[in-house]
Amino acid sequence: MPEDPKQEDIDELMKVLAASAMPPAAARAETAASPAASPMTYEPLVPAASQPRSDAGLDFLGDVNVQVRIELGSAAMNVQEVLKLGSGSIVGLSSQIGDPVNVFVNDRLVARGEVLVVRDKLAVRITEIVPVPKA
Repeated sequence: MPEDPKQEDIDELMKVLAASAMPPAAARAETAASPAASPMTYEPLVPAASQPRSDAGLDFLGDVNVQVRIELGSAAMNVQEVLKLGSGSIVGLSSQIGDPVNVFVNDRLVARGEVLVVRDKLAVRITEIVPVPKA
C-alpha cells in the first residue's frame, strides 16, 4: 500500500506545476520577487447605440400568436343531458342579453365587453380593460 504523501512533497509539486503553467519570463519574475497587487482599471461604460432602437416598443411582438377566448355564459348540465345534445339543440346560458362578456387572452382575463352583431356575425366591443394584478 502506498504511503501518504508528505506536505513537503505536495508543496514542491505545486511549485513545479505553477512554474510550468507560467511563461518563462513570468516564472523568473515570480522567483525573483513576489508580485505587488495593482489596482484594476475599467473602461467607462458607453451606450451601445446613441439612437433609440426601432423595436423599443411592442411592435416586435406584433406577429406573436395568442389564444383569445370570449366567455359568453355558462350552463350547468348533467352527463345525461349532454349526451342528448345534437345538431340543432339549444343550450340556455346563465347570461342575459346586454350582460358583459369576459375576454381572455391565453387563459388570463384581460377585458370585458358587449356582444354585437356586425354584418351577420357576432362581435365583441371592449368596454373595460381589466387592470393587471400587482405582484
